[in-house]
Amino acid sequence: MEDKDYYWLALALVPGVGRITFHRLLEKYGSPEKVFSASWEELSSFPLLRRESIEHIYRFKIKEKAEKEIEKAKKMGVSLVNLQNQQYPPNLKTIPDPPLILYIKGELVEEDRHSIAIVGTRHASTYGRSVTEKLSGELAARGVCIISGLARGIDTLAHRGALSAGGRTIAVMGCGLDEVYPRENRKLLREIEARGVVCSEFPFGTHPEPGNFPVRNRIISGLSLGTIVVEADERSGALITAKLALEQGREVFAVPGNITSRNSLGTNYLIKRGAKLVQQWEDVVEELPYPSREAIEKRATLAPEAAKSELPLTDSERAIYHLLSPDKPLHIDQLAESLGLDYNLLLSHLLSLEIKKKIVQLPGKLFIRKL
Repeated sequence: MEDKDYYWLALALVPGVGRITFHRLLEKYGSPEKVFSASWEELSSFPLLRRESIEHIYRFKIKEKAEKEIEKAKKMGVSLVNLQNQQYPPNLKTIPDPPLILYIKGELVEEDRHSIAIVGTRHASTYGRSVTEKLSGELAARGVCIISGLARGIDTLAHRGALSAGGRTIAVMGCGLDEVYPRENRKLLREIEARGVVCSEFPFGTHPEPGNFPVRNRIISGLSLGTIVVEADERSGALITAKLALEQGREVFAVPGNITSRNSLGTNYLIKRGAKLVQQWEDVVEELPYPSREAIEKRATLAPEAAKSELPLTDSERAIYHLLSPDKPLHIDQLAESLGLDYNLLLSHLLSLEIKKKIVQLPGKLFIRKL
């Protein structure tokens, strides 16, 4: 870490110095290093600084904490990237209030600028699960980096869909990178670190407090060219992300849902307010800026080759596949009765369809068709 990066981190860790105060100090002094060189009188005349903050800056009380933060980052393989660093994500730099410091685990690549956020409810329906995995997988297979927040439900499915398609994904955390939240996503988090990026603006030791997530959401939308909301009720945090995306000049997309479903209230509202209705990956790509759209469409020409490599279905498998739907699970007993198949033979066909990635088994011997 260079000296200037060290002072960026130190100033960001000073109690009472938030993003607004930090930027105002930069405007006045030119660099964080010069802030720490300022006299007591100069700092006292700065209207946004409390006495506690002045004490920390003038006596450099934050030195030990900054050094511990750097040491922990080295041990964890985390990069500390400030707003003026060349590694800072270009999409994020353009929003009104970009994070001052990003804690990054994994490697950002140039192609990550072609990014789309996918967010939604933590209580995804069968329909929402299918749509999320389909959209994230198809976009990721065409070179689109999928960004989400690692939360339960739609976020988790978006990350998994991207990884399953061999694509890249970025998880933006609402806590320090030494925390895992939710805990059941520990394995997924490690996969993302290996094949994408996990990032946060929160220092190590920051717990996943509720107030962190609306703040985190501006990074999800800011890293992206557009945000897709799959399922969301009227009070969902996903609607906050959509609102932030609009304020940042980004595209907003929404997947339509059943008008009787609570999970559709937010998405259908967004569509009524002008969000682009999404049924397939092309609906997203056609709204993106030209350089990204061109890059993605070139990659999309490889998709037909992937389709040719799919394993063919037998007549029995095809009958099972067409009987299933993507949003209404059927129990194995219902399938056996409708098809008149022996139970053990049906199990064999279902397993084959799962291997061919045509269906998904849900808990309780329930099955749905993959979109």
